[in-house]
Amino acid sequence: MVKRGVKMVTTKSKELFEKAVELMPGGVNSPVRAFGPVGGQPVFIDSAKGQYITDVDGNKYIDYIGSWGPMILGHNDERVVEAITKQIEKGISYGAATQLEVEMAQLMCDIVPALEMVRMVNSGTEAVMSAIRTARGFTGKNKFIKFEGNYHGHSDALLVKAGSGVMTAGIPDSSGVPANCVKDTLTAVYNDIESVRKLFEENKNEIACVIVEPVAANMGVVLPKEDFIKGLRQLCDENNALLIFDEVITGFRLGLTGASGYFDIKPDLITYGKIIGGGMPVGAYGGRKDVMQVVSPVGSVYQAGTLSGNPVAMAAGITQLKILRSCPEVYEKTFALGERLRSGAKNIIEKAGRSYKVTGVGSLACIFFTDKDVVDYTSAKTSDTQAFAKYFNYMLSNGNYFGPSQFESIFVSAAHTESDIDKTLADIENYFK
Repeated sequence: MVKRGVKMVTTKSKELFEKAVELMPGGVNSPVRAFGPVGGQPVFIDSAKGQYITDVDGNKYIDYIGSWGPMILGHNDERVVEAITKQIEKGISYGAATQLEVEMAQLMCDIVPALEMVRMVNSGTEAVMSAIRTARGFTGKNKFIKFEGNYHGHSDALLVKAGSGVMTAGIPDSSGVPANCVKDTLTAVYNDIESVRKLFEENKNEIACVIVEPVAANMGVVLPKEDFIKGLRQLCDENNALLIFDEVITGFRLGLTGASGYFDIKPDLITYGKIIGGGMPVGAYGGRKDVMQVVSPVGSVYQAGTLSGNPVAMAAGITQLKILRSCPEVYEKTFALGERLRSGAKNIIEKAGRSYKVTGVGSLACIFFTDKDVVDYTSAKTSDTQAFAKYFNYMLSNGNYFGPSQFESIFVSAAHTESDIDKTLADIENYFK
């Protein structure tokens, strides 16, 4: 029989949630924070430091979300906090050009070979929306290809068979999105290069770009098959289409140069978020200079943002990126801890006689509650979400904070220790006994 977790006191969280549902849809400001899929109510976080978060009732957790990826150094890294504090003392927002924007752009272009020019925005959603508009403006074509289970933010045209929250909710699309908004959105099968080739053949000279999560991290963590990414690059070249990497999650996490460097593939455009803001709201898109020069005010593709390049976000992001560039041990440590977690979980699950699949790369991991090899959206959806919910609640009650959905990634930070990983593995082992 599966053990029950430790009984936690969550009185204040329950009271806050009761109030929240009267004021905000579902009591949250992002569906991913809701605990509906795991049969409970969210705990409300009061503070965070290093690898830990503490809720309003005083319960402390090893955090494997890290604000959904930005906290690769851990929460409240003193160097990042200092940079934020110094900038706040100078000014929070100007609505004007700043030296920090130039420094951030230079830093990103120096680090990532595929970046020749960048534009700062305010979120990953905005980055993707703008990158696709840029691709359309550059090519003069309207259609684009995305993949089932890949999540690219919540703009209308991208909410077609998207990942994470949409998968959890069990709905392929969103209401409120007119059919005309998605008529040019073509959906292919992740890891199936022939499905992409077929769409190019059926829509000759009409496809502006292909956008992909090089590592699909919004339907769990699904790795690309050998030559899949390379095949996308080749098909785009053959059809005069642009290749866009959505690296909102993998950017500066899958190594300093992200997925483009990890897989040694040069996309035409890359979208960013999360890590480049050090925890502040931020996004960016960039790539080939000739492509980016179609963006206003130089070109005819309009894109603007009142708070784009916000000086506080830039100060945080610049500091974090400089640390990552100067400290390769961050990646050595996070990759080693990620492998420790994945291999340990795999061994425990095998010893327990289960066939659940453990996936991941670098500092990303996922346990799929299915006996099927997970290679795409369809196989990911074979996961037993009720079994995951029981596991999630047990792990939470024992002080391990994971995303409340089968289809979210586990994020390891440089603040985690081997002892943290071993404690979590011990809890996983106890669960499966």
